[in-house]
Amino acid sequence: MDNVLSKMPAYQRAIAKGHLGSCGANYKNLDRPIIAVVNSWNEIVPGHAHLRDLAAHVKRGIIDNGGHPLEFNTIAICDGIAQGHDGMRYVLPSRELISDSIEVMIKAHGIFDGMVLLGSCDKIVPAMLMAAAKLNIPTAMVTGGPMINQIKPSESKSARQQFIRGEIDEEKLVEATVKYYPTAGICPFLGTANTMSIAVETLGLSLPGSSLIPAISREKEQNAYDTGYTIVNLVNQNIQPRDIMTKEAFHNTTAVILAMGASLNSVLHLPAIAKECGIEWTYRDFDRISRKTPLLTQVTPNGGEYTVADLYPVGGIPTIMKELIPVLATNTVGVNGKSLAENLESAADADGVIIHSFTDAFSREGGIAVLYGNLAPEGAVVKCSAVPKEKWIYSGPAKVFDSEEACINAAQKDELSSGDVLIIRNEGPIGGPGMREMHRATEIIAAVGDAAIVTDGRFSGASGGLSIGYLSPEAAEKGPIAFVQNGDRVSINIYERSIHWEITEEEYQNRKENYQPVIKDVESEFLKLYGANTTSSAKGAVRR
Repeated sequence: MDNVLSKMPAYQRAIAKGHLGSCGANYKNLDRPIIAVVNSWNEIVPGHAHLRDLAAHVKRGIIDNGGHPLEFNTIAICDGIAQGHDGMRYVLPSRELISDSIEVMIKAHGIFDGMVLLGSCDKIVPAMLMAAAKLNIPTAMVTGGPMINQIKPSESKSARQQFIRGEIDEEKLVEATVKYYPTAGICPFLGTANTMSIAVETLGLSLPGSSLIPAISREKEQNAYDTGYTIVNLVNQNIQPRDIMTKEAFHNTTAVILAMGASLNSVLHLPAIAKECGIEWTYRDFDRISRKTPLLTQVTPNGGEYTVADLYPVGGIPTIMKELIPVLATNTVGVNGKSLAENLESAADADGVIIHSFTDAFSREGGIAVLYGNLAPEGAVVKCSAVPKEKWIYSGPAKVFDSEEACINAAQKDELSSGDVLIIRNEGPIGGPGMREMHRATEIIAAVGDAAIVTDGRFSGASGGLSIGYLSPEAAEKGPIAFVQNGDRVSINIYERSIHWEITEEEYQNRKENYQPVIKDVESEFLKLYGANTTSSAKGAVRR
């Protein structure tokens, strides 16, 4: 087949080939399918530090199947490093920035027949999938794969708590941290990074069984090569991302996420990716599917000592999907050209320990619940798989904070009490701006004991406990959370999917009329632009 470059006007084609020759391209190779190798490699983010090496294997696969690879990079932020300071405001907005940067590079040059995306971690993977859907040229993806932890999750958590209590110094904490995160690769817990890598596989844009292959392994190198080889086939067959990422594929992906009790950030990213595919996907879809999808794993932070690294040896995502066949659409297709039913034929059976069977599940329902009520008319989200059953019904007086810092300061001054419902507001996509994760707040209030968090901000995939976030509409949109005051009683019932704020209609209207909005002093023009143009978390925090 003719490549895209061959369809340019003759003079411009010659000039383009000349410029590519200046970069080292062989003239004779430029009539092959030209494949963009889109890499988020950098030396800052563990999940990305090995992607430059994997790209070399991708390129070899492309060349061996008759294509010509050309690599470029995009940015990647480490959520772990961005935690607990103002840098977290930039993390969610980086999703649109990454997606836009890929679109700009592909569209501006106009020479690419297909793409291989290499990425890991929280906002980078969804951004790349958004770009794939927007551009809709043949695309396959290689995700970085999880690192294999050397100590148990409880040992890592214990070291952090010891440091907070002043029992160990910084060097000891760093030593423990490096044992839990010992190599390049995605952090080993079931956070957003692993969740979104799993989503790539279940949506069909990476090869079956690939998302949980360990980062530093011969198998991951082979996976990279195979993906490079596969993309040329996709180009030759003109199979595009929207042919693969169908509504049925989003259903399947949501079911797997729920069956694993995976990251709450999926409620932001799947609707955003779906929107670029021309598909509406909402909080209600998560709750609808959760009610009929059993919980099949309890990987940390959902309790126990198993990490994502423990899933691959017992069958990984293909085994989980095989057990979920009763609730999946098996006619979806993957980048290998096979249907889901065909791809699952060789999947192992559940081991019954790390991955449970459909009929012997940890819970009859999935790991995420969407709560509605007069405090959250458009919904709020909780990872119920990480909440002890004794706290599924909870009620207490509100203690209100207009930022995460204010809540943390109160905790450090010993001003929080057991039984409180901590309201952290003005942290949504618009009001933040940027919708920071409240992970540091969840870590620090763990010492308080019996307390809940309710916020229009979001949570790290590592968060657990009664942490309810993504509440919509947010305070900046004059949602009810803006009018809560100290002492108001808030009642939560996960069984009934409800979150209720005890207030009379007369008092509510009075507070609404006298409301003084919180205006944050934000110097960054980038963040101002984001806050002014984004939607609520219930709509995926996408651009208006």
